[in-house]
Amino acid sequence: MKAFSALIAAAALLSGVQLFHDGNGESVANEAARSNSYRLVANGDEAACAVSRGAEISDGLSLLTVAPKCRRLLPGIEQAKFWREQNDGTVAFSANGTDPIVTFAVADGNGYESYAPALPLLSLAASGDSRSAD
Repeated sequence: MKAFSALIAAAALLSGVQLFHDGNGESVANEAARSNSYRLVANGDEAACAVSRGAEISDGLSLLTVAPKCRRLLPGIEQAKFWREQNDGTVAFSANGTDPIVTFAVADGNGYESYAPALPLLSLAASGDSRSAD
């Protein structure tokens, strides 16, 4: 009887996992939330600029376009040309594809919050359209 209960519990757990994943280990919810146009905001909307993720070059590495006025938020970020998404959901912007200029973690809501460098605190959220807002 205990073995039967354990089998039912395992089947329920497996069904729940399959419900939220599409079979390749990537969450369906994360796939649906993907966007190419983002709004980068510093310290609670003091300043904002547009960021666009471009074509994927390799697994987790995509081209990146950062509006020139983003340098007001974080000097040097305008040099970023690559978006690297790690398996843990973190995202890093870099000029060379490896050395991060800024690194973001998934935020509580829809988007990301920077954690390196520690200041200024930046948030990155999908802008909802494909237009670039400088």
